[in-house]
Amino acid sequence: MTPPDNTTVLLLRLAGPLQSWGDRSTFNRRETRPEPTKSGVVGLLAAAAGRSRTAALDDLAGLSLGIRVDQPGTILRDYHTVSDYRGQPLPSAAVNAKGLQKLTSPAKHTHITQRFYLQDAIFLAALEGPTELITSLEHAIRHPAFPLALGRRSCVPTQPLTLGQRTGPLQNALRAEPWQASTPVRKRWGRHNDNATHVDLPATLDDPEGNDVLDDVPLSFAPTNRTFTTRRTRHTYLAAPTGLTPDPLRPPNNGGHDPFALLGW
Repeated sequence: MTPPDNTTVLLLRLAGPLQSWGDRSTFNRRETRPEPTKSGVVGLLAAAAGRSRTAALDDLAGLSLGIRVDQPGTILRDYHTVSDYRGQPLPSAAVNAKGLQKLTSPAKHTHITQRFYLQDAIFLAALEGPTELITSLEHAIRHPAFPLALGRRSCVPTQPLTLGQRTGPLQNALRAEPWQASTPVRKRWGRHNDNATHVDLPATLDDPEGNDVLDDVPLSFAPTNRTFTTRRTRHTYLAAPTGLTPDPLRPPNNGGHDPFALLGW
């Protein structure tokens, strides 16, 4: 489908040592999805633009989102214990008639919590919407009002975060942008794919007719009224330029043993 003439695509490179994109987290166990959620990306944009937690999100949540997985990373589990420094029993989830939390019974002095992260992951996010809004968001990303994070406050993004604006449909922008994986990952892939100019990368795209439903569209980030709704998506693969220069001096491997692979050649 051809987008209206007054729309533009903003490309964001979401990369950092740690990322965490939860959508079903509880106090004792905070999960992460294998790729960025729409609520996480909208939260990043809202922070950059200096919006309060109670500000309206209609324009940001209405942007079309596409996520390309350039480097999936691996799962990291962070083990925590929580206790009261005064030595008092911890409160439970139950409340009394006055709305105050009850203490655990029998008394419990330590909670075990587990938090999950993606480490060494890199994603390419594309946001499509009105040109004026996209331009203002790009400026906000370059000059953020609040600190930016990759899903959780402790997950700081690396640079560059914004790759600029693109014209044309969102899917075309994701397909045309060179592979953003780290240099060692791309070179290692290149050793086993002689002189290949493109790599197939998984992607998730907003699609009203998609066959997957995600409950991650934020309606409000207000601390006392965090609410979300659903969106439909579809999954596909996009052939993106590798950014690797073919080596004319290297003979094709043809699927056989490469004696120079361990030497990094």
